[in-house]
Amino acid sequence: MKHITGTAMDNDETAEELSFVLGRFHQVLRRAAVHRAGREMLPNAQVELLRLVEQRPGVSVKEAAEALRMAANTVSTLVGDLVDAGLLARTRAPEDRRSVRLDLTEAARERLAAYATHRRALVADALAQLDADARRDLARATPHLRRLADLVAGED
Repeated sequence: MKHITGTAMDNDETAEELSFVLGRFHQVLRRAAVHRAGREMLPNAQVELLRLVEQRPGVSVKEAAEALRMAANTVSTLVGDLVDAGLLARTRAPEDRRSVRLDLTEAARERLAAYATHRRALVADALAQLDADARRDLARATPHLRRLADLVAGED
């Protein structure tokens, strides 16, 4: 494991390593969880939209586009695909009939819950194979990784 001393070169190396490791972790965890669930993998952008709607039921297409930093027409296309797949429901906003609000369907809720269950089990199984010191280090790093994600997202 590399030691972080604070020099620009060390920060660049740490940034590169974190970017690679976290990206790879996300990819392998996602693929393994989808495989374990016996489902077809949805594109990342669709999953991001479903998760956003899960966190913010009733979000508008415009709000979703802003939150996901995507063009509104891209989100509209994603919405159409997810409605066709039976995973999203569109309803007219009562305050503005021109605006559409998004909600998960029951099928989407079940799919996201199953995925979360498989993802947790995969990580728990992998953690169980690590020694106590490694598990403790990862537990200590989790709040820092959360903060790092917030900073990259511009949420701080």
